[in-house]
Amino acid sequence: MAAVQGSMSDADIKTDIKTEPSTDGFGNNNANDGRVLSASPSSGSSTGSNKQTAAVTPEDQQTLLAVLQFLKKNKLTESVEILRREAGLPENSLDPKATESAGAGSGGAAGIVDLEGGDVSSLLSRVTGSSSAGAQDQPDVRVVLSAYSQQGDPTLYEVYYSDLKKFIETVLDCHRAELSQVFYPLFVHMYLELVYNNHESEAKAFFEKFSGDQECYYEDDLRVLSGLTKKEHMRGNETLLDFRTSKFVLRISRDSYQLLKRHLQERQNNQIWNIIQEHLYIDIFDGMPRSKSQIDAMSGSLAGEAKREANKTKVYYGLLKEPEIELPLDDEDEEAENEEGKPKKKKPKKDSMGSKSKKQDPNAPSQNRIPLPELKDSDKLDKIMYMKEATKRIRLGLDNLPSVCFYTFLNAYQGLTAVDFTDDSSLIAGGFADSTVRVWSVTPKKLRKVKSAADLNLIDKESDDVLERIMDEKTASESKIMYGHSGPVYGISFSPDRNYLLSSSEDGTVRLWSLLTFTCLVAYKGHNYPVWDTQFSPYGYYFVSGGHDRVARLWATDHYQPLRIFSGHLADITCTRFHPNSNYVATGSSDRTIRVWDVLSGNCVRIFTGHKGPIHSLAFSPNGKFLASGATDGRVLLWDIGHGLMVGELKGHTDTIYSLRFSRDGEILASGSMDNTVRLWDAMKAFDDLETDDFTAATGHIHLQDNSQELLLGTYTTKSTPVIHLHFTRRNLLLAAGAFNP
Repeated sequence: MAAVQGSMSDADIKTDIKTEPSTDGFGNNNANDGRVLSASPSSGSSTGSNKQTAAVTPEDQQTLLAVLQFLKKNKLTESVEILRREAGLPENSLDPKATESAGAGSGGAAGIVDLEGGDVSSLLSRVTGSSSAGAQDQPDVRVVLSAYSQQGDPTLYEVYYSDLKKFIETVLDCHRAELSQVFYPLFVHMYLELVYNNHESEAKAFFEKFSGDQECYYEDDLRVLSGLTKKEHMRGNETLLDFRTSKFVLRISRDSYQLLKRHLQERQNNQIWNIIQEHLYIDIFDGMPRSKSQIDAMSGSLAGEAKREANKTKVYYGLLKEPEIELPLDDEDEEAENEEGKPKKKKPKKDSMGSKSKKQDPNAPSQNRIPLPELKDSDKLDKIMYMKEATKRIRLGLDNLPSVCFYTFLNAYQGLTAVDFTDDSSLIAGGFADSTVRVWSVTPKKLRKVKSAADLNLIDKESDDVLERIMDEKTASESKIMYGHSGPVYGISFSPDRNYLLSSSEDGTVRLWSLLTFTCLVAYKGHNYPVWDTQFSPYGYYFVSGGHDRVARLWATDHYQPLRIFSGHLADITCTRFHPNSNYVATGSSDRTIRVWDVLSGNCVRIFTGHKGPIHSLAFSPNGKFLASGATDGRVLLWDIGHGLMVGELKGHTDTIYSLRFSRDGEILASGSMDNTVRLWDAMKAFDDLETDDFTAATGHIHLQDNSQELLLGTYTTKSTPVIHLHFTRRNLLLAAGAFNP
């Protein structure tokens, strides 16, 4: 049975378009329940809902019939009867004539009832796998591609597409922009059908005639598609399988949808209607159609827009209550200093994005929602140091921009691929293409190893300076090199207590290094391919990793196996980021989407679309309400996590944005790019001007102001150094890092 269910998840079953936002257009009613998620790309679009659909959908009934046929074929008559009774199916349900009549009653439009022109037996043959389908095809690939067999007259494809194009070009302007969204997914699926059925010349002519009509942000996808000219090319092609296993989501007003449906029915254009029914998810809303600019703002991802239902789950974006630690005052001078700039823990500032009150935030998760490590004495001392530094923090703004200190890696022939600073800005680490991890001290204090076990036994453990005595002065140096990886290091992250360092590599492992012995403690093995990024939780203990296998994993430092597997992206996960309250993880991907995952349940609670290229940087605002993202399209997009909406677009960079960081109080957003610049943006103004009404939240309509120039506070250009990392010190000095590119 397990094998049957696994195959069915990818089986191509034709369904009616779901017009109610509460239903899942993918036919997935089994929302994740908090256990480790499936690694299948088609299973990751969970919205955190645990509701089950009461009614048996047509596709569920077809599945049941296929299973019953399978059991009957293997002479398991008792099992057949038990399953039939539990499912409430009539006694004659396995009669071929009965199944045909049942299928005819469930179809929503002419020509879409049959499963590939067959009955339940054709579905059964696909579930169990036919030996005649070609031994070189993998079963899952064969199931996915079989949807393109037995299609219409290849010579009419151009006619069908041209007819629809002419119709959409003649409708009213208000509907044209919305209906034009169907061009791209229809074009791709029609082209793939022609290729799969060996109509190579028709496919080439179709591609040449209509590829130029597609939106510019699909250029890269079309380039990949142009290389698929033979049926053999389609086997094992990841982009194609992505496109086939995930329905392309279009958000269209009810009026525009009715226009399209009426036109296709009048023309009896079953070929296009079948593709819409089978491969597209139409997310219908009531109200005015969206404008071209509103649609373009949200378009560009591999699988269309996010369904509105995907962003309706409640997200606890507030900050956790800070532990009460008294701030000792050393002398009267310091007390006088505190009168001007009280530490945040003592007296929160109103309207400050970074303020942390002792009162529980109503939007915050409960303190014990996920188990967090207890504060050690060293952590409490560090908190006190942090609070003292906060009293000397510079309040940034339009008239008070931060100084920028740039760390340039010279002669980095080893190929600098990742950088991180400790929270107190005392250490900097670099990951390199030669598989090494290097750590530098950026203060006069040198790096030292702990003494050997024999020497430690001679130390008086009761002395006040025991922490100094355990360090071996003979090993003191400004930098340390750590060896262990067998491939380039792509991600690097310090633990909050500065005792550990994480690194992720092309070798598929994440390594945990001790910064007391400068040795590798653990190699976490779970990813099968390169791991592009890793990051520690703000509270330590937990960390997240993401890579080429399209899956993000949540780990704990004392577990060899991941605690959660976040599955749903359709391409590489290129960057990861923890929410400030550690209850959520954000992941950016080459599929041009950002997903926010609930650490507790493992569910995807937000899907953000709008970038036109792979996403390479993410940053949460200090108050946890907003998320900033940067991509190869050179744009910074701003997202409201609570409402699940895009709320801003910052344009100015001319190349990939590899680093984003909010200032400590959240008033300024810094972005670093491959265009050799650091740009500062007025985050407070961008978010203060925001007005999100109920209608906007319900329909997903957004009105982005083109005010990038007003929000740009400053641009700092390097000589020839791409910016790959940014970090604000506790006093709001901006540190940047990159390797000089001669």
